[in-house]
Amino acid sequence: METRNPRRWWILVVLCLSTLVLVVDSMALTVAVPSMTEDIGASAQDIQWILDSYILVFAGLLLTSGSLGDRFGRRKIMIIGLLLFGAASLAATVCTSPGEVIAARITMGVGGALIMPSTLSILITVFDEDERPKAMAAWGSVSMLGLVGSPVLGGVLIDRFSWQSIFFINVPVVVLAVVAALTLMPESKGPWQKPDPLGAILSAVGMTALIWWIIEIPQHGAFEGRSLVTLAVAVVSLAGFVIWENVTPEPMVPLVLFKHRNFSGGSLSLTLVQIGNGGLLLVLTQYLQFVLGYSPVKAGLAFVPLAVAALIGNGAGAGLAAKVGNRVLILVGMLVMAGSFALLTTVDAASGFTVPAIALGLLGLGAGLAMPAAVGALMSTIPEEKAGVGSALNDTIQQAGTALGIAILGSLLTSTYSREMPADASEQAKQSIGGALAAAKGDPAMIESAREAFTTSMSTTFTISAIGVLAAAALATLVMRDGKKASAEGEAAGTANGQEAEGKEKSELAV
Repeated sequence: METRNPRRWWILVVLCLSTLVLVVDSMALTVAVPSMTEDIGASAQDIQWILDSYILVFAGLLLTSGSLGDRFGRRKIMIIGLLLFGAASLAATVCTSPGEVIAARITMGVGGALIMPSTLSILITVFDEDERPKAMAAWGSVSMLGLVGSPVLGGVLIDRFSWQSIFFINVPVVVLAVVAALTLMPESKGPWQKPDPLGAILSAVGMTALIWWIIEIPQHGAFEGRSLVTLAVAVVSLAGFVIWENVTPEPMVPLVLFKHRNFSGGSLSLTLVQIGNGGLLLVLTQYLQFVLGYSPVKAGLAFVPLAVAALIGNGAGAGLAAKVGNRVLILVGMLVMAGSFALLTTVDAASGFTVPAIALGLLGLGAGLAMPAAVGALMSTIPEEKAGVGSALNDTIQQAGTALGIAILGSLLTSTYSREMPADASEQAKQSIGGALAAAKGDPAMIESAREAFTTSMSTTFTISAIGVLAAAALATLVMRDGKKASAEGEAAGTANGQEAEGKEKSELAV
């Protein structure tokens, strides 16, 4: 038996700090959207690109960075990512136009892509199966704490300074994480693997084209002109990526992982959840500030029920998973999440914050129960020698879901809002609720029309979210298995066939 690393819990602190910087940035930025819209004249599509540009680069480079970590050292790649993320965050504090912000976000996406696979792969290799659930629960809890604090901190910074200041909060966290990594964390590597540049290019081009196509649908249609060309590039690139990864002798992505039911069921169900969640923060932030008139600080505080409930659910889920199994926990949590989205569909311009607060609490509780259980189940299927690229594959699928969610739900919100606005409204008013309130110049009728149109489009968006989460619950229930129960059954049976199948599966995953 291998000796446990005596510094493993200190290493977990470094991993938590590294993940925290990504969570803080994402949450604080959503609170800044309305202020950014007014200050730099960002359109609805600009805001989507500010959010999506980061996610696209992040998702496109995750697989490559995971293999780089396995090859050159996971700590080294993580530190490079932290330094790049911190430098881009510092540059973003002086941005004055949407183009500059998008450029900074792209660079931050590169840094984030280098950080995330390393954190999960190091966690897998440092902690054994007995301690791993506890470590993952702690890692998830820190993310929840970031979820609680970053919107409030972001709101305070915006209220007292400007929206640019939200990027500065990343810098001290990055500095602390780098110092801790250098002093506490040993280097770890996987077996050497030949690079797969064609696979990296095909996946990045395919995902970028796909999200670009979805974002452009409201203005250019789904199957007209350049939209059709973009869709063709996406389909050809992604199909080529799958084909190439199956025929190349040293693929970047071990697609054999999808033969394991817990990996395929967990990753695909999480993708559906991320699609459903994708537009939540973007939509609710605008509802709170444009419809209810909340300040950035108050809007940040409004997300506390979500984060606190998620923290409670995460803590309870760590104990319940051992008793009832991951699959039951995932099903219950996702059903609660679907119910919260269903509740949000009832919100209108006169609802106030009571209904959204209850819905956010339910959403946080459901996510706290379901998400760590799903991640834990699928990560337990990844062998240590494939930790970097395996965790990167999981991250890529989820980030692709997030990008798709923001693109699909954001486009749906924009198109429905435009349709619901009065025919005689100006083009500026039809583009976004922020544009409508600016163009209204105090006109009560125009303001009321904009708020009603926005809440109607919001209800449509959350209906799609509820459907996506219900589909995820069904997929997880049908496909996934409880690892402990399966193992117990295998031991009790003790059949040669069972042992042979298990050995074959492990050998395939290790290839």
